[in-house]
Amino acid sequence: MRITKDPTNPAAAGPAIILVEPQLGENIGMVARAMANFGLSELRLVNPRDGWPSEKARAAASRADHVIDAVKVFDDLATALADLNFVFATTARQRDGFKSVRGPVEAGRMLRARHGMGQRTGILFGRERFGLYNDEVGLADEIVTFPVDPDFSSLNIAQAALLMSYEWMKSGLEDETRTNFTGPEMKPASKEELHGLFAYLEGALEARGYFRPAPKKPKMVDNLRAVLTRAGFAEPELKVLRGIISSLDRFSPAMPRGDGSPGDDPRRLPAAAARARKAEAAGRVAPDANGDDADTPPLGGKGTDND
Repeated sequence: MRITKDPTNPAAAGPAIILVEPQLGENIGMVARAMANFGLSELRLVNPRDGWPSEKARAAASRADHVIDAVKVFDDLATALADLNFVFATTARQRDGFKSVRGPVEAGRMLRARHGMGQRTGILFGRERFGLYNDEVGLADEIVTFPVDPDFSSLNIAQAALLMSYEWMKSGLEDETRTNFTGPEMKPASKEELHGLFAYLEGALEARGYFRPAPKKPKMVDNLRAVLTRAGFAEPELKVLRGIISSLDRFSPAMPRGDGSPGDDPRRLPAAAARARKAEAAGRVAPDANGDDADTPPLGGKGTDND
């Protein structure tokens, strides 16, 4: 499901992302890129260390120019939050106070619900080096934190923005498991087609002496069929397998496809010679390996039909 946005309504763009005293233009740009990935466009900066605008930020934004061009810069956090109705502060540390703490999934759904009521919302991120001061967290309504490893809980500011932007986008989908594109829809193979593959493969293996010793053949066939039925093949997939087996059955490294008839394979000539000798003993001339009559059948060493 594609989420539509009304460019004439600021609230329709979703929550504003507020960065407090960001230190690196590259990080600002990566935040802008993460926002654009998930449909957010309103980025606010509070007293960026290196000033604004920033070419480093634009370069790191990787064509999220609409976010960079619309950046608003504020001298203090209170002013940056003044027009918002509800704000989450992100932090990885336990804070003293009475604020509710949410996980990112719940926070995303809460932001979506408030957005549906027409409220202006925001997500507050702190400095790269140490995050937000307690008094800055105090200006937010609630806290959102991520289920990270407590022994390594620090997130890059762009990573944190990406996680929250993703939860925002996901909260607006009719089905949270859907993706923007899917694999091809293929008709499942019928049992008749699958059994045909079994028979063809079994015949090809039988001709090459695969089933040895003979008493074990039934169990080997059972194992082979168990392997092939596990995958749940689609009809086109069976055709691919059938073509592969057919090629292996007809051609060999000595006579690959495109080098003439499979009957020209020199490793098949000894078998043809044996047939010719048998025909000669019966008082007739046998065709050669190419299907033509021959006065002298080609001779060879130990005969084998294995490719």
